[in-house]
Amino acid sequence: MEGSGVGRGCCALMMHVISKGRALPLAWRVRQCPKGHFPEDLHIALVALVSHLIPAGTQVVFLGDGECDGIQLQETMHEAGWWYACRTSKGNTATWDDETFHVDELGACLKPGRLIELKEVQWTREAYGPVMLRCCWAQGHAEPWYWVRNMSSAEEAIDDDKKRFRIETFFSDQKSRGFHIQKSHLTDPQRLSRLFIASCLAYIW
Repeated sequence: MEGSGVGRGCCALMMHVISKGRALPLAWRVRQCPKGHFPEDLHIALVALVSHLIPAGTQVVFLGDGECDGIQLQETMHEAGWWYACRTSKGNTATWDDETFHVDELGACLKPGRLIELKEVQWTREAYGPVMLRCCWAQGHAEPWYWVRNMSSAEEAIDDDKKRFRIETFFSDQKSRGFHIQKSHLTDPQRLSRLFIASCLAYIW
């Protein structure tokens, strides 16, 4: 799941499936807003929509950035039986082994090339969980990255998260390297959503 600016003064929140190295669009919502995070209820609505498209028994791994770490969204995916691994903010609060701390305290304990993983974590001051919290400082990066997830394997979460960046290729093809949808001058979310039908079909073909 990822959002991006489209048209004039609008943003699209989209969900994709990774197939053969490409992010193929499944569903989207467009609204008038400055570029930035979408409210959590729109994330949940999109997950609910896509969940009806997925055949029963399919294993789903949801990947999202820092706007996808809301408690209600996590609960929605848990109830749907989805695995998830979402980037999160270093300013969040967590409780582990009866100790409450800010997430960035994990990064302060790391050196580049190292990883910390905590299980049975209660997330935020609302104590949602248990979830898993991972802090990874990859070589060549300026600072650590943080994830909240329900996946049992850190290695699987890392491998899956690498696929999330395929969506950036999709947006590049929709915008600067392809259809230039950001220059359409449309301001009506419904018209932009219809335009996406054409551009997404062209992208897949």
